[in-house]
Amino acid sequence: MMEPKPPGLPALIETDEGLARLVRALRRETRIAVDTESNSLHAYRERVCLMQFSTAESDYVLDPLALDDLNPLGPIFADPEIEKIFHAAEYDILCLRRDFGYSFANIFDTMQAGRILGRKQAGLDRLLEDKFAVTHNKRLQKADWGVRPLSRELLLYAALDTHYLIPLRNLLQAELEEKDLWQLAQEDFAMACAGAAPKPRLDSTAWSRFKMRRDLTPRELSIIKELMEWREAIASALDRPPFKVVDDDRLVEIARAKPGTLEELGEAGFGPKQVDKWGRDVLQVVAAGLRAPLVHRTKGPSPNGAYLKRLDKLKLWRKKRAAAMEVESDVVLPRTLLLALAEAGPGEAEAVMRPSPWRWQHFGGEISELLRAAAPQTTGAPG
Repeated sequence: MMEPKPPGLPALIETDEGLARLVRALRRETRIAVDTESNSLHAYRERVCLMQFSTAESDYVLDPLALDDLNPLGPIFADPEIEKIFHAAEYDILCLRRDFGYSFANIFDTMQAGRILGRKQAGLDRLLEDKFAVTHNKRLQKADWGVRPLSRELLLYAALDTHYLIPLRNLLQAELEEKDLWQLAQEDFAMACAGAAPKPRLDSTAWSRFKMRRDLTPRELSIIKELMEWREAIASALDRPPFKVVDDDRLVEIARAKPGTLEELGEAGFGPKQVDKWGRDVLQVVAAGLRAPLVHRTKGPSPNGAYLKRLDKLKLWRKKRAAAMEVESDVVLPRTLLLALAEAGPGEAEAVMRPSPWRWQHFGGEISELLRAAAPQTTGAPG
């Protein structure tokens, strides 16, 4: 195979006419590379700020912020005749589903392919270095992709994320076939297409993740609840991620200290600029938390003993199998299948494993035997 050429400056798509041309170009392909860039580190509500596409001949960067209607791309993502090549597809698919409602068919995930092949480091930078001696400096990975205009440096960086994916995909498929793992990879790609829909963000319950912390008193939890609701309002108004207003550890320290003065608030870890900007508001919030009804910890239903026994045995078996195959544990049995098997028990194991015939063929006997051994023992009544 010829070594791929380094990327040049990609075509920037920021008009409806440019989008129409891009869609026509992508429809002519049987294989395209795709990536996205989002602004989760820089905005209150994350959104896709860039889409990158590469064909065997061309690179494109599409600006979703400049276009009102991206529905024309939907049929391409859903077309089973066009393979979409991602690296670490799960996150890109989740974001594209969330923002544009796309559905997906026929993908290839170069990161998952690398993981199935036993690569401990399956990041794109490592794969490109290993396969093509290409250095992909990830220092711009955390850039604010919502800023406009896009610099030449950002465009070149974005194009590099897809430029090599098609030749990389071809090399990885050859390795998968050589090791008789191609069917397994295809099953995982199909499961990624059918992944769960993104969950809506529930701002009012963001604080509830602290409920299970035993190092916090009910009064401290009540203050944290008030502080997090205040933080959400500030973050939304500033269009900033909540952790960039005040991080969680600082909120916990404030709840524990229960400051009543600006000096005490500073001693609890609030910086001078934060004290000047929000100090008096935070003291009022703390006071409200001190007056508020106590937060009571709510315990969810505990899993039954049989479920936990099956889960423990499956995890132990999965770990041993993974060590023998020299892969990560979730390559042997993804978390979704692991939990479903523990819930279902031996009688429904084959149905649970239906999305992955390769795993059932190679592991089904062991899994069924393990689940039968973990089933509760029944003792007949004495005669």
